[in-house]
Amino acid sequence: MTMYWRHEHIVRLSAWPTKVEARLYNLSKRAMARLGGELRFSMRGLKTLDLIVQDGAWIIVDRALNDVPIAAWTDFQDSENRALHKPVICELRYYHGHAGLVIKKALRRMEEELSALLDSGEEDSGQVIAFRPKDG
Repeated sequence: MTMYWRHEHIVRLSAWPTKVEARLYNLSKRAMARLGGELRFSMRGLKTLDLIVQDGAWIIVDRALNDVPIAAWTDFQDSENRALHKPVICELRYYHGHAGLVIKKALRRMEEELSALLDSGEEDSGQVIAFRPKDG
């Protein structure tokens, strides 16, 4: 599957720094690590809008308009030493005049979908291995 890239090449109406909740950011990282690649799902109640979740961006697109971006969270500033409970700074971009009306619903929908995907996955059936002391 080809990664979505149009949000990088279309003129944005506005962009500014923002934060995403650690819970949601961590959920997206876990889902992508387990399921791989790009995740895409429709948004109930928003007829033609889809949400694309990929490693470097979360993008709301309008599939009726050939996947033109509506809004996107990009440029996540995550680091290896970030505490897991801390929010992640990113850039929020608007490509449509009414983007602000759908971003909260998109984040709620993203959380619902990713949680369901992770909950429906088969649990790893791990086992505990006892370490035996070396005979010395």
